[in-house]
Amino acid sequence: MSTPVPLRSRFGLVRMTARDPDQPHRTASPLELFFDLVFVVSVAISSQNLHHLESEGHIVSGVGPYLMVFFAIWWAWMNFTWFATSFDTDDWLYRVTTIVQMGGALVLAAGAATAMIDGEFTLVVLGYVVMRLAMVTQWLRAGISSPGHRATALRYAGGIAGLQMLWVAWWLAIPDAWQPIGFLILALVEVIIPLWAERRVATPSHPHHVTERYGLFTLILLGESILASANAIIDAIHHSEEIAPLLTIAVTGLILAAGMWWVYFARPQHERLTTFRGSFVFGYVHYMIFAAAGAFSAGIEVAIDHDTNQADLDAAVAAATTTVPVALFILGIWFLALRDRLPAWANAAVVILAVGLAVSALGPLSLVVAAVIMITIVVVLEVTREHTGA
Repeated sequence: MSTPVPLRSRFGLVRMTARDPDQPHRTASPLELFFDLVFVVSVAISSQNLHHLESEGHIVSGVGPYLMVFFAIWWAWMNFTWFATSFDTDDWLYRVTTIVQMGGALVLAAGAATAMIDGEFTLVVLGYVVMRLAMVTQWLRAGISSPGHRATALRYAGGIAGLQMLWVAWWLAIPDAWQPIGFLILALVEVIIPLWAERRVATPSHPHHVTERYGLFTLILLGESILASANAIIDAIHHSEEIAPLLTIAVTGLILAAGMWWVYFARPQHERLTTFRGSFVFGYVHYMIFAAAGAFSAGIEVAIDHDTNQADLDAAVAAATTTVPVALFILGIWFLALRDRLPAWANAAVVILAVGLAVSALGPLSLVVAAVIMITIVVVLEVTREHTGA
């Protein structure tokens, strides 16, 4: 049975009431897909800057700011995704407000380089505040339109709005030496707000819709990794006579990306969203999964720089910029979607192989070994699929 189309007001607006979490055939809308593409631009720029910092040997000082910038991207994306699964109306005001959030993402992307390299977070904070205040207006509208969720919506709106003032204070008043600690405190408050807002009346979510949104974003991130790697290899070919190492990176990079895709979609994930706790764990663990996917792109480019003598890095360090993110990605998906659906031996095998993939950076032919380990993980998952019917 089809879902009735809501009546529009004389201003062309649809009352923002809660969507049916059991609505059949619920899929990502064109606006959501457009939203994802804009946000992936921010991820791509952040990954490019991580690549440059890692190639220059600034591993720790590069990863830290990358994770800070990535938090802003991920958190704004995730908040919109869960709001949309509950209250998407697709009327003109909803679309305009969402496009404002996209504009904030582009401002943040423009400031990623100065934030990660120089520690200047002006544009990042500005873009983030724009995205979050646009989200406040969405929650206020939901609070007005949906009496049953009014208290929850107003807690979201008030919590987000108040925290934006603290982010501005962090940018303007906190000394540089204390900025990382201040960031961690404010980020912790950010992730607590949904737990506080939904403690009494939870907003409805559509499990299949949410997992589709996360899956599509993962696909875009992996596609961005392949594109960045291909561009780096094409550029390197024009400046190097050693083609064999570049072909090795190209092949192993493709195997690793394909393996990450295979592992992510190896088992359905929507069942994790049937409980309050499961939904939050699913959303929050994806920070590591998405950040690792973005860092994987940077790692492949670092490997190319190392093999073409454009990076003065130890071979093991250069390889680790690829193998460690891939391992973290696998462990994140294992924790979310695999560990309860695999026999004990397979769980042990996946974890051991993921750790082995990370430490393969310490040996010779590290990316080749990592690719072989990835293939082995995929084989384990496929063998257990046959035996369990999962």
